[in-house]
Amino acid sequence: MSVKIRILHCIETIASGGVEQVRLTLVRGIPKDRFEHKIICTWKGGPIAEALEAEGVELIPVGSFKHPLQWSKHKQVLKVVREFKPHIIHGAIFEGMSMAAIGGKLGKVPITILEETSFPQSRSQKAIYLQQLFVKVADKVIGIAPTVISYLIDQVKIPQSKLRLINNGVNSPREVSPNELEELRLKLGIKNEDLIIGSAGRFYNEVKRFTDILEALNQLPIFNIKFLLLGQGPDRDLILRKAKELGLEKQLILPGYQTDTAPFYELMDMFCIASAHEGFGLVAAEAMLHGLPVIATKVGGLQDIVLDQETGYLVPPLSPESLAEKIQILIEQPELRQEMGERGKKRALEHFSAERYCREVENLYLELLERKGIIKKGIENRE
Repeated sequence: MSVKIRILHCIETIASGGVEQVRLTLVRGIPKDRFEHKIICTWKGGPIAEALEAEGVELIPVGSFKHPLQWSKHKQVLKVVREFKPHIIHGAIFEGMSMAAIGGKLGKVPITILEETSFPQSRSQKAIYLQQLFVKVADKVIGIAPTVISYLIDQVKIPQSKLRLINNGVNSPREVSPNELEELRLKLGIKNEDLIIGSAGRFYNEVKRFTDILEALNQLPIFNIKFLLLGQGPDRDLILRKAKELGLEKQLILPGYQTDTAPFYELMDMFCIASAHEGFGLVAAEAMLHGLPVIATKVGGLQDIVLDQETGYLVPPLSPESLAEKIQILIEQPELRQEMGERGKKRALEHFSAERYCREVENLYLELLERKGIIKKGIENRE
């Protein structure tokens, strides 16, 4: 391929969320001699933005949308489209899909791909109608989990022929030395006899419900539990206040956002996700790759990642009592923790690896490029 294929990605904010982490995985995971990337976003900041820029990706923030059809924002997108002349425009999240659909159509981009990254139980009928319009100009719509595909078929009424299931992927963990683990244990004030319950994500409690995990821990009659919570976000103080209110401030450990999560996962005995809703749940797959049993709420893509009673447990959302019950079982049965963790690791390696995700997205790009005659037939897809 003599000319690089230009990909223009459209997403919302680039902060510390799963969508932007997956863009970084994709940029790193498909051949740099084949593809060139730019990203339009509403806002950028933090280590993921820095990592993307270090990979040579230009990030172009256009500011927040007051509504999905705000013409002043779409004019900025169209300007980038006309200057960059992408072969493919790839939009994720609702704002990203609107930018890709409108910018792709008006800018005459050969290929438009939309990616549904959430399981939007509360999306309005107006938003669903707009999404149906966006889909009309798309060549393909990616759903990141089987439950998301079902939503797109049942609620948005997208023809199955236009859909492609590509499970999100996470990077395989690096090896952590015993010395590194011991140093981190000392730094965090964790004793050898402590039992570590972990979680991770953006501190946006209305969605992630980290306070439900604190409520669950408050119901357990065990004093050597520590709650190791990785991440950052606007609700950090709210989480700290809840811990203090419950008398758990000494049990809560907040190391902040981590670019290298491997040693932290290695300290954990189990992993909990209490989200009220979730498109995929990257951290669940990440925890499973580290051999951890996962207790997750039965919402969105988490139902596709965690196999109930095999790799962990699925519990109702907004139910600290149910979380506490399953945490108690895993505390009392270390052999079960190990068995579930081993089964989860095997499942994650098979279904949720970054390598598989990048390969499937690249192959979709090549398939559509060939169909449009932009590349010649016979360029091999990656196996």
